[in-house]
Order: sequence, then C-alpha cells, then structure tokens
Amino acid sequence: MQRPVKGKTPRRPALKKTSHSQKDPVGVYCRIRPLGATDEECCIEMISSTTIQLHAPDGIKANRNGEYKETQYSFKKVFGIQTSQIELFEDVAKPLVDDLIHCKNGLLFTYGVTGSGKTFTMTGSPGEGGLLPRSLDMLFNSIGPLQAKRFVFRTDDKNGMEIQGQVDALLERQKRESNQQSTVPKTPSSKQKPDPEFADMISPEEACKCEGVDEDSCYSVFVSYIEIYNNYIYDLLEEAPIDPIRHKPPQSKILREDQNHNMYVSGCTEVEVKSTEEAFEVFWRGQKKRRIADTQLNRESSRSHSVFIVKLAQAPLDADGDHILQDKNQVTVSQLCLVDLAGSERTSRTKAEGSRLREAGNINQSLMTLRTCIEVLRENQMCGTNRMVPYRDSKVTHLFKNYFDGEGKVRMVVCVNPKADDYEETMLVMRFAELTQEVEVARPVDRPICSLAAGRRHRNQAFRDELSRRQEEHPGGPSNTEDGSVLNQLLDSLPALPACELVDPTDEQILPRLIEVLERRHRIRQMITEQYTRTANTLKSMLQEFDGHLMAKENFIHEQRGKLGEKDKIMFNQKNEMDRLEKKSKMLEYKIDILQKTTNIYEGDKRSLQQELESREQRLQRELSERKRMEARMQGMVSDTKHQWEKECERRVNAKQLEMQNKLWVKDEKLKQLKAIVSESNSSATPEQQRPPPPPDKPQRNSREKDQPRAPEKRSRSPLPTTGTPIRPHHRRSHSAGGERWVDHKPLSNLDLDMVMQPIIPNAIKVSAASEKALSKCHKYVLTHQELASDGEIQTKLIKGDVFRTRGGGQAVQFTDIETLRQECPTASSRKRRSSGDGPGQHDGNKMDWNDRENRQAPVASTSSGLGLQNSYQKRRK
Repeated sequence: MQRPVKGKTPRRPALKKTSHSQKDPVGVYCRIRPLGATDEECCIEMISSTTIQLHAPDGIKANRNGEYKETQYSFKKVFGIQTSQIELFEDVAKPLVDDLIHCKNGLLFTYGVTGSGKTFTMTGSPGEGGLLPRSLDMLFNSIGPLQAKRFVFRTDDKNGMEIQGQVDALLERQKRESNQQSTVPKTPSSKQKPDPEFADMISPEEACKCEGVDEDSCYSVFVSYIEIYNNYIYDLLEEAPIDPIRHKPPQSKILREDQNHNMYVSGCTEVEVKSTEEAFEVFWRGQKKRRIADTQLNRESSRSHSVFIVKLAQAPLDADGDHILQDKNQVTVSQLCLVDLAGSERTSRTKAEGSRLREAGNINQSLMTLRTCIEVLRENQMCGTNRMVPYRDSKVTHLFKNYFDGEGKVRMVVCVNPKADDYEETMLVMRFAELTQEVEVARPVDRPICSLAAGRRHRNQAFRDELSRRQEEHPGGPSNTEDGSVLNQLLDSLPALPACELVDPTDEQILPRLIEVLERRHRIRQMITEQYTRTANTLKSMLQEFDGHLMAKENFIHEQRGKLGEKDKIMFNQKNEMDRLEKKSKMLEYKIDILQKTTNIYEGDKRSLQQELESREQRLQRELSERKRMEARMQGMVSDTKHQWEKECERRVNAKQLEMQNKLWVKDEKLKQLKAIVSESNSSATPEQQRPPPPPDKPQRNSREKDQPRAPEKRSRSPLPTTGTPIRPHHRRSHSAGGERWVDHKPLSNLDLDMVMQPIIPNAIKVSAASEKALSKCHKYVLTHQELASDGEIQTKLIKGDVFRTRGGGQAVQFTDIETLRQECPTASSRKRRSSGDGPGQHDGNKMDWNDRENRQAPVASTSSGLGLQNSYQKRRK
C-alpha cells in the first residue's frame, strides 16, 4: 500500500512580487435593476454600453436648491434592464472560470445597496440561473470526463492537498459508504435525481464549455460555503451534532495563513463534488442556513456576506497516461471565490432596532473598511507612497488580501436600483466603483508546464481502441495460433525421416529404412488419433453434461429474471413514491426553515421588545419615584408657605385690629373729654376745681410703691374732676439707661400715653422703621409695641435685644427681654378692685388715683436674625 503523498499548492511563483510584472485594473461592471412600478421616478439613465448618468430627483432638487447636477460614471461595461443572465455570465464570469481551469485564481463579488439585485445576480432563480450555477456548469462541462475518482485528492488542515493511491482511495470510498454515521459530511451522490428546485436553473441550450483543457491531467472539485456575520466567520456546511436538550450555537472560524502566505479559513468544511447538480445542492444546503431578515426596504435582506469558494485541484498523469503522477511539486490548486456582499443601508430608512441595528452597523463598517483599503491601494499606486493597507480591520478584506496583492483577477458587479429613493446611496456606490476601477492588480503568472510529453492520455486511449478493434476483427486468431503450435510440437515428436535421395539404383538400404520409419510414424499417428478420439468423446460428454447444467441454470436465471422484473416494478413504484415523498419532505423542510427563520425573527423582536418594555418600566418607575419625591417636596413647600402666609395674615389682621381699636379708643376719649367739659361748665367749682384736668388721651400713672399692695382697679367711663393738686408725672429711670447706645424703634401708629412708667432712653437713635444703618451704630435694640388689652386699655410692650454682626457682614438682633406696661384709670363704680390690701386705692369724690402696672417676661434667647420671638413663662411684677 502506497503512502499518501502531500501535494504542494503553490499558487504563484516568487516572480509575482517583482516590480516589472504586468498589472491589470480591477474590472468593474454595472447592472441596472428594473423598476418595481412603471410610475416610479427613475434617477439613472443608460447613455452607452459603458456610461450611465445620474439625475437628482425632484425632491432633492427642491431641498438642496439645485445643488446636485447630472453626473456621469463610466464602467468596463453597463448591463441594462433587458440584459439576460447568460449575457452577464459570458462577459463577467466566463473568463474567470477559464482562468480557474488554467490554474489561475479569481475573485468576483457583487456590491450595492440593499434591494438592488445582488443575490439575484449571483444565485438567480429557476429558469434564470445566476453567475454561480453557470460557473459550476461550465466547470463540470469542461472537466467532466477528466475527473479523478473520489478521495484520490484529499484536503488537509493547512490549505493543501494530499494525493492518495488508487487502493487507498478505494478503501476510503468503501469506508465512507459503510460508515453512515461519520462526523465528516457525506458527499452527495452524483447519480441521484436532482432537486427540482434547482434542476432547471440552466437550460441545455445555454450550456457552455471551456476550450483548451489540459487532457493530460486529472481534476477534482471541492466547494466550501461560509458567511461573515457581525465580523465573525461561520461555516454554512458544518454538520453540528443535534442535541435535543440544549441547542448549541454554531462556532465561529478563524483566519490563518498557510506556508505560501495565502489566507484561508481554518477548519472549514470542503466537500468534493462531481457534477453541477451535486455542487449546487451543497450550495443550496448552506444557503438555507444563511442569515436573512425582513426590513423596511427588502423582504429578504441578507444580514451577512456570503463567500462560495470553488477549489480545483489538478495533477498531471504519468508517462503511460494511466495513473496520476505521484509528484507533489506537480500538484496545483486554484480557486474561484464568488462573494455576495450584504447591502449597505441607512437605519433612518430601514427603521432597524435591536439586533437588526447591530447587523446594519457591522455591515456598513465592513464595507467602509473595503472602501478604505481600496483608497489606500489607489494612493500607493498613483502617488508612489507605501502606506499600510488596513486589511485586518475587517474579515472580508483580510480574507481576500492576496487577490489585491496579485493572487488573481478581481472583478466586481455593481448592482443599482434606479428608483429615486435610493439616489443618495446609489451616488456613494458610484463613487466607490469609480475609485475601484483605478486600482491595478498584478497579473498572475502562468504555471510551469510539465516536462512530460503532451497527448499521453490520447495516445493511451488510441492504443486501447486499436487493440479492442483488432480483437473484434479476429475473434479466432489466438486459438488457431495455439493449435498450430501444438501441431508443430506433435510433428517434432515423430521420428525423423532418413535421407530419401537415391544415388545408386542398386542401393537396398534407403528404401527399407524409409519404409520402417514411415510404418513407425503411421503407428504413432494411429495412437495419437485413437487418443484424440477418446479425448474428444470424453470432452463431448463433458460438454453435453455442461450443456445440461447450463440449460438448468438458464431456466433458473429466467425464473429469477421474471421475479426480478416483478421486484423491479415494485421498486420502481416505491422509488416513485419515495421521490414524491422526498420532494414533499424537502418542500416541508423548506417551509419549516422559513417558519423557523420567521420564528427566530419574531423571537428576536420579542426579546428586543421585552428589553425595551423592561427599560421603559424601569424608566417609568424612576419617573414615578421622582414624581413622588417632587410631590412630597412640593407638599412640604406648600405647607411651609401656607404656614408662613397664615402667620403673615394673622399678623396683619392683629395689626389692623389694633389700629382700628386705637382709632376707636381715641374717639371714645375725645367724647369723654367733651362730656367732662360740658359737665364742668355746668357745675360751680372752685378755681382749683375749674382747672382743666390733664388730657385724657395722655393718662399718667402714679409711681410704683413696692411696699404697698396695689389698690383694686376701677375705671369709670369718663374722667372725674379732681379737687386737689394734680399728680405730677414722675418718670422712672429705665433699665435701658446705661452706657450702651440704643435703637429706639417706635412705629408711627403708636400713641403717646405719657405713662408714669414710660422709659427714657438717653443717647438713643429714634427710628420709625428698623434699618441696617441704624443697627450698625448701636449695641442694643428696643421695640415699642402697643396692643389693646382685654379690659379695653392700651397695653405697651418694650421688646429688648442685643445687636451683633453676622458672618455675611450684616447685623442681627437677639431678643433678650420683654417689658409690659399697662395703664389703669381711676377707680370707677362699675369696676371692681383687684387688690384687697391697705394701699392707697380709696377714691373719694374729688381725687383720682392712677395705678401703673408692669409685667416683665423672662429673657428670651433667639438665634434668628429678625423679628422671630419665642415666648416663655411670664412673671408678674408689681
């Protein structure tokens, strides 16, 4: 058994990096999609086969004041709305397939905004196959009879190929057929009936074939299918084990670099295919796993970049043209990458949220990285700079960096939608396409030709055909030759004839010897004849016996063929039923996939809505708690404000009541004086008695006597005339008469009563309203406050305090004492004496006693800087 030989996969010799290598620009083509409705506004006009013109829509003209003008863009070729899929394939993809067969790489990708027809251009629809199925069909039409058997070529884990012998390949085929539970996905059989969903992608009339295929080589095709989703690479052909309990998400793949500095996806599944239907079935199996979603602009919008890689391995035949040459230096691998890029989109138009928004951001970011790489390449080539191209910023550019460095041809199909809503996005796509056309890629170098003579397979096949033809023309030739050789051997075994030449007529020895020899030869011939007859009879009997056995076997075979025919009919019916059930099963699987995708979309929307609902509920709870705090704060402020206004209103009401009572008391006193004058004029009195009494509006109080009890208080409605000497007003010295400087605050509404106990404060600044200027010059403060007592008399309060400076530079008053002065009229008949002592409270008809009472409250400490007072207990002082 031969050991497997690892094949080296050099894609380019070392000369490809030289500066004098030829370069070709990137081929950029444009395809215009038909409008969805005939009445839609169109913003693209095809001027020629290579030029299009963009017209700004009316709405943008109105908004931009005619800033946008008509712009023309040129391409290698422009395909209008009437272009068929076969015309597009012959101009774009057919040269790439031709290069693939001739050991050259190729990269073809579609680019455009979402809903511009990229997937239709790449995949197509039943009856209108796209670039991918037509490329596969052309490849297998060209190398169909030249393909090697399965598993002769085998992929390794390092982007290379291994060559196995015929025996090893046969053993592996048997192993794969027997082991159905293998972890490696089984290659679909090329003999099975193709799926009707993609069987009619390409009509037989449109089939094409490559010319100049090397017939002295064996070929094998491997396909792989990946997608780049959210800048992660996933294998669409990977058969993950099914776990009914816990679903395991697909694992992302990583990019690696092989020994030839080529990028590849590590661990990616590569399936060997032998026909177009088989390859497209593998593609369709991976296409069902691709991530798509419904957006506002596209019903089935691709949410990932898909990459379908067709890898062609080829190795020359040996000198005899029968087997593959076991030389690893002669094995070559070429590949064609067909990329369907996801469409760029604006979230303002798609209204994307949640996962859709994250997908759109990653798609736009990867496309922006591709644009940046193209710009840096163009700048390096046109300006002679050596800037580093940021291939590693995105998986798309990192995977295909070798193509832009001269690994193969690069072509791009720009798909555009001519409707007016996509005008701005289409203009950005046009600018990127115009920029891409200016980038040049090094032309790949042809591989070295094998040193063996050409036409080995053809000569070997011609020799086999000639040999079979001669065998058909001379069916008995080999048996006659064999019989002749046996006859010659028999003749050689007979006795040799003596010399028969007679020289002398008298010679009697020659004839007897000749007769003896002939008789001996005759006897030997008879013996041989008898033996031949016996052998012939024995053989005849054996042949008759064999004929009997053969007839019996033929009868048995006929009977078995009859039974086999019946079984074939049953199998045919069962096969038809199986085909019908398989088709139904595939349709149901397709519907299940659609429903599963729809369910996933709804579950994603449900999760996003639940998250949004939870966030809104949290925000609502925060707002409610904030509102409750604001309500509590406002209620506190309202209660405080209400309390302040209640105090203010009470103060104002009390002040108004006091003012009105003072006015009423003044009027009463004036009436009393008038009444006293009238009564005085009518009565005869002495000159002392006729002296007018002291003015009633300024009653005076007697000096306090500490040792005598207070006489009972009695007040008459009018002052009585006095007969003696009037009481002299004696003013007591106030406690405020000290060395400090006072502020004497007397409001204008106060009345001057001239009471006996009225304080006299020297060196005082008298003000009617407290001011900061007056407070800054003094140390003490006194406020004279008058109010009406319960018995109708005026009660005067002297509120005293200390003045001190505050930290802010102002003045504050701390109240420390309150003195209360009350005036009592002489005893009247209607009044009742309050004191029962031996004081001078007796009243005769011609004398009037004045009593003065003072109430003093305990000192009050206040930390407020104004009028706030805290009343404590009140002690009565006589």
